[in-house]
Amino acid sequence: MDLKEYSNGEVIIVWQPKKCTHSGVCVKTLPKVYNPKERPWIKPENASTEELITQVAKCPSGALSIKHP
Repeated sequence: MDLKEYSNGEVIIVWQPKKCTHSGVCVKTLPKVYNPKERPWIKPENASTEELITQVAKCPSGALSIKHP
């Protein structure tokens, strides 16, 4: 399974590109964290852990998930 992980030191955002439907919910909700034009495109340090967990829960495809280190 192809996946990428991005950590803010408290939680890890796991992104599964093959599941992603590019709905844009992540970018619209936390544009300082998710910017598809940049690399890395996910910068979890730009939001609080609570904000990240709340946003990831709204991912309609399940491509984003949270795990704890």
